[in-house]
Amino acid sequence: MLFDMDGTLVETEELWGEAMFALATQLGGTLSDEAREQTAGTSMLASMEIIYADLGMDPAAQDLQADARWVEDETAALMTSRGMPWRPGARELINTVRAAGLRTALVTTTPRRVATLVLDRITAELGVDPFDVTVCGTEAGALKPDPAPYRKAMADLGVDPRSSLVIEDSQVGTASGLAAGVAVLGIPLVQRLQPQPGLTLRTTLAGLTAADLAALLD
Repeated sequence: MLFDMDGTLVETEELWGEAMFALATQLGGTLSDEAREQTAGTSMLASMEIIYADLGMDPAAQDLQADARWVEDETAALMTSRGMPWRPGARELINTVRAAGLRTALVTTTPRRVATLVLDRITAELGVDPFDVTVCGTEAGALKPDPAPYRKAMADLGVDPRSSLVIEDSQVGTASGLAAGVAVLGIPLVQRLQPQPGLTLRTTLAGLTAADLAALLD
């Protein structure tokens, strides 16, 4: 089982969005809801380009790395002060997967220094680290929608794409999983997801059983 993090397991997408809206204000503009939606699941550098375009700013005239770092730091601060609630059914699904003896990976575009905040909180609440493998940020050499992150996770787990399932909430995430040759369960949050071969859509993780997961692989 290969899990995305933000917006899939935990309610952190709102915090990323809040930080991006705050950055736009600092830059002297107002980020549109449409542009914010486009940033879901993307890398911070891609998000910065979307924000600059939405604000009508020349990317070459901006300190992209510094702005990306500011959003990461602001989001980390919000995670610490506001908390990181589970998405509906996520905690129960992780327990179900672990009880079934399935190997698990967390695969996120979020850099490890921020993702660790979520991982530490999940481990503290469950009393055990539920992930056999974690792939964060650029650790796979490429970012979603490239298949590299999920391919690396499967290689590290020693599992085959045909026996794996990706759980995602964003367009770039589902594209990454499908490109890696894996069946994908999509639980859309910020973005709308369109039906396509290999992608199963649900409105929530709540109520999913081990039998449901096996059926998705079939």
